[in-house]
Amino acid sequence: MTHVVTEACIKCRYTDCVDVCPVDCFHIGPNFLVIDPDECIDCAVCVAECPAEAIYAEEDLPQDQMDFIRINAELAAEWEVISKSMGALPDADEWKDKPNKRDLLER
Repeated sequence: MTHVVTEACIKCRYTDCVDVCPVDCFHIGPNFLVIDPDECIDCAVCVAECPAEAIYAEEDLPQDQMDFIRINAELAAEWEVISKSMGALPDADEWKDKPNKRDLLER
């Protein structure tokens, strides 16, 4: 099992989760974070740290977010590892609770 970053992270990219990850499984993109499923040890410490509530255990993933399993795996192979937190995107707080951001994901 692994954890998955979902749509709620898009346009926010808070990195609070990165500091608590013991295995550096997060990868950073222009406006989104992903978890490398091959590196994640399923410890779940990142879940409580996410201000956008965007991280789920794979078995708890909402049905409408299932495609993020594939998205996380694909983008983790392309994006750079992030091992220290950095500031969220400038307008993250404005985007945090907005739904339907899938089309805004920058690859």
